[in-house]
Formats: sequence, C-alpha cells, structure tokens
Amino acid sequence: MVTIVSHPLVQHKLTLMREKSTDNALFRETLREVSFLIAYEVTKDLQLGARDIETPLEKGSFPWLEGRRICFISILRAGNGLLEGMLDLIPDARVGHIGLYRDHETLQPVRYYMKLPEAIGEREVIVVDPMLATGNSSVAAVTMLKEAGAARLKFMCLLAAPEGVAAFETAHPDVPVFTAAIDRGLNEKGYILPGLGDAGDRIYGTV
Repeated sequence: MVTIVSHPLVQHKLTLMREKSTDNALFRETLREVSFLIAYEVTKDLQLGARDIETPLEKGSFPWLEGRRICFISILRAGNGLLEGMLDLIPDARVGHIGLYRDHETLQPVRYYMKLPEAIGEREVIVVDPMLATGNSSVAAVTMLKEAGAARLKFMCLLAAPEGVAAFETAHPDVPVFTAAIDRGLNEKGYILPGLGDAGDRIYGTV
C-alpha cells in the first residue's frame, strides 16, 4: 500500500527542492522540514498505552508509547537527509544504517555496511531513503532487515517512480510505503523524471 502525503506544505517544499537553482544548503534545510512533516503521517498509527504520572495539580493516567523505542533505518548515504528531520520529531529513537550503492551498469544494489540496533524484531522500524527509483536498493534493504528479524516495517521516501513502487510492492507487499509524490517514470540511467536530480549529490554538494 502506498500513501501519498499531499499536505500543502509538503507539496510546496517539494517543489522548492525540485528547482534546479535551489542550492545545497536550502535543499538540506527543506528536506529536513519535509521529512519532519511526512514523519507525522508515517507514525500516526503507533500504539499508545497509558502511563501513571503526576501533573502539578493531580495524579492521572495519560497516553504513552508502548513497547520498545521506534527505530529508524537510513539507507546510506542520502537516507541521512531524511533521518535528521525524523530525529527532530522523535529524538530518542534508535538508529541503524544500511550502506548500499547502485552499480551504474546493472542498476543493482551492492551492500558495503549494515549496523542495526538491538532487539530489531521488537521495534517499529521505519526505513528511509529519499528516492524510490528502480526499487532495487530499497527492496534489498528491507530484505536484509527481515532476515535480521524485523517484523513491523514501513518505508518512507520523498519521491517515487511507478517502476520502483511496483518492484517494492512485488517484493514486500506487507510493507507500507509513504511518499510525497509518484513521478512519471525513470530515464535510461534509472533516475526519476521529472524528479529532483540525485538526492545525495544535492544534499552534500557532490557531483
């Protein structure tokens, strides 16, 4: 299932990020803001229990997130751009990283790093990567997480292509996808059109 976060602020900021003239600093700042906003939608169904506390006036039982802390998994390197905004919202979340790069000849992901929090199987896991293009890296990352024991997974991105959505849903139909937009498609190099270019390059000012 794919959820498109159509909030006007998200769409406005996404347009700013698409614009070629937006510099690296503004791109990073806007990505952080957008990820913060999308994170509200991604986390809206977290289970709440109750906690007994004392306010300045009286004792009472109030809503409290149950179970192990939420876990964010960033697909390196561009995933870290989304990660920062999400940590603004949930600063005590655990964080893991999966390092993948795309072979530009085969467009297939190559793993070079993985570090996960403990008890991954008991956590609500949100995987973040700005672009769901071919879907190869995202599919591979979620497969690795399932093999490591993760059971409650969601995937969050900024932009998606129909090809990437189809590949992801075929491989992981049980994992919901959250994105700000689904664009027209991919070019011959596997980049999203109209897209916003290479997210990692625009975040970090590389070429």
